This record gives sequence, C-alpha cells and structure tokens, in this order.
Amino acid sequence: MPMLNLTLSQVEAIAREAHRGQTDKAGRPYAEHLAAVAEGVRIRGGSEEQMAAAWLHDAVEDGALSRQWLDEAPLPERVKEMVLAVTKRDGEDLSAYTGRILATPGALLIKEADLAHNADPARLAVLEPVTRIRLTEKYAQVRGLLGLDGGDGPTERRDQANPATG
Repeated sequence: MPMLNLTLSQVEAIAREAHRGQTDKAGRPYAEHLAAVAEGVRIRGGSEEQMAAAWLHDAVEDGALSRQWLDEAPLPERVKEMVLAVTKRDGEDLSAYTGRILATPGALLIKEADLAHNADPARLAVLEPVTRIRLTEKYAQVRGLLGLDGGDGPTERRDQANPATG
C-alpha cells in the first residue's frame, strides 16, 4: 500500500486527465465544472480533503476513473468516503442518495458546491427549455432533501467542513 498521499495539485491533474475530452450538457469542457466545484468548496471554508474529493466527485459515477482506482489510490480514507458518498448508484432513489451524503462527514459541503454550480443561471440558460426546467426541479428537490433550500442549511454543515478530528 502506498505510504504517501497525493497532493491536491496531483489530484487536480488526475481529475483533469480522467475527464479529458468530456463535456457538460452545454458542451463546455467538464474540467470547468470540477474546478468550479473545488473552488466552491474552498470559498465555503472546506478542507484540502474536501477540495480533493470535489475534484474527484464525478469520476467514479461518470466512469472516468474506476472504483478500483479509487480504492487503491494513495488518498486519505476520508477523501474516498466523500467521493463515494456523492457518487450516485444505478437505480438508487434520491432519499437513499441524500441520506448517504448527510451521513458522511464532509460530503454535504461538496454536494452543496456541486449543486450551486449546476444550478448557476448562466449555465442553465444555454440549455434547451425542457432540459433546463427538468434540471432546475431536480436540483431543487435534492437541495430540499439535504436541507439546503433555506437559511443556512443543516447546523452540522459547518462542522463537517472543518472537523476537529478525523
């Protein structure tokens, strides 16, 4: 087993390479979304571990990196746990998905930054109206299930961003 952990810049480079050639629904390079989510985590007070997980948050779900790669990667277990928490599983309902995010320390902040970028009106504006409406409703539903649809969200959110132990 590797003894050293990857640096944040190494994780970023791996994520950019893994998603190379991939585009979002608007045709933009997918790495732009990853960078925006990592920055969203940073400005919300997230840790380097959370930023690393943000860079990797869609890698397993999208098949850019395998689950085996994640399992064997020289990353802290917390990073792996957060990545897996925000990775949707085939056939999984939203309540199970959001429950796992809420149960995994640090994962909520990553999903909050992901939803914020996904729901950015400038990103949504370039989509077909049917797609824009469907995604807007989906993001609102997930935000509601995560307790992010009003006020400051769950009280534990800030505690998860910078846990005292772990």
